[in-house]
Amino acid sequence: MHRILIAEDEPRIASFLEKGLRAHGLTTAVAADGNQVILMVQTGEFDLLILDLGLPGRDGLEILEELRGQGERLPIIILTARDDIKDKIAGLESGADDYITKPFRFEELLARVRARLRNITVSTVTHDTVITVGNLVLDLRTRRIKVGDRTIDLPAREFTLAETFFRHPGQVLSREQLLDRVWGFDYNPGSNIVDVYVGYLRKKLGSELIETVRGMGYRLVVD
Repeated sequence: MHRILIAEDEPRIASFLEKGLRAHGLTTAVAADGNQVILMVQTGEFDLLILDLGLPGRDGLEILEELRGQGERLPIIILTARDDIKDKIAGLESGADDYITKPFRFEELLARVRARLRNITVSTVTHDTVITVGNLVLDLRTRRIKVGDRTIDLPAREFTLAETFFRHPGQVLSREQLLDRVWGFDYNPGSNIVDVYVGYLRKKLGSELIETVRGMGYRLVVD
């Protein structure tokens, strides 16, 4: 049974989330303080974190950056009243897997939680800590990529995008698939965020390694 950590200092909201998640077969625990969140995540007992940004003790963005800096790969969904686009970008760039603003519909939150938990199940079954494609080596523990003799550190979002390509070598991935798997929520259909981040990866890994398939998307070239 999956266990969810709810980082929320408003008792009414925390109780609402606990009741809803438990009603759908999930086990929950609540942390109302930022420092407590760090300690509870480090126990390794949880499968997903629902994180409010306005916590006492330590701001949610600080928590997020510290966890990702430690190499923590726990899926994190931000649930917050901060609805400014700058806050959304900061949260996602710091390593959040999803971003939901309050007020929210529980059905939507539940769907996104389930989507992240499905990804965990796939990852657990494959037991991958290192993925090799040609002369590329992606290390899930250190969050680094080796290209020949070079070792490259990537920011959280770029690493997640790279991991998605590494898990589907040679397969064409559409922009919509990449948005769903890497960013986890709906961008403006006219957004070029995928193209921008593919450009970042090409500059670091090599322009020839990620191929554009016109009208379809992108694929990692298998040598």
